[in-house]
Amino acid sequence: MLELQEYLIKEQVAFMKLSDVYDIFDPNTGDQIGQAKEVVSGFTKFLRLFLNKKLMPITVECREHPEGALVFTMKKPVALFRERVEVYDASGNMLGYFKSKIFSFGGGFYVYDKDDKQFAEIKGKWTGWEFKFQTPEGDVLGEVTKKWAGVLKELFTSADNYVVKIAPHLKDQPVAKMLLLAAALAIDIVYYEQQGGGL
Repeated sequence: MLELQEYLIKEQVAFMKLSDVYDIFDPNTGDQIGQAKEVVSGFTKFLRLFLNKKLMPITVECREHPEGALVFTMKKPVALFRERVEVYDASGNMLGYFKSKIFSFGGGFYVYDKDDKQFAEIKGKWTGWEFKFQTPEGDVLGEVTKKWAGVLKELFTSADNYVVKIAPHLKDQPVAKMLLLAAALAIDIVYYEQQGGGL
């Protein structure tokens, strides 16, 4: 799954959604290559009928194919002001974390490594659904967008879809790819789901 440079993420739509599921595709072939699924206990699902999701912790597991090997896990603890989303590899080692910006017109996160050093930023545009993952020097590491030109564009054109593109120089860096995929999910979970609209 981590050998690709481009991923299409499609959120599963449900009438009464108490947990989120995202199917991950190769946008050039249409093949499903993974799935990110929120891990929710029965009691938590019950609480979500009455409480805002923002007031509850969230855990998302990303796997190769729906029941395949674990690739990474995201965890969002309860936060009142600045959201924090932690990313762990399949062995449970922290890769890094995102911390939401206090003031931002387009949304986004600061990105830290496991030693609390900021090394990147996720910047959003207030004019549209587009986020860039870049270093403090402005070098683009990847982007999350709804604009893409895959061969199956018509099949996947929907408000619930978006594409993650990885910069060519990160081709052989699986940690960077895991962080970028996690960033796309975090943008949806932290900004869009909690505003009531989803993607």
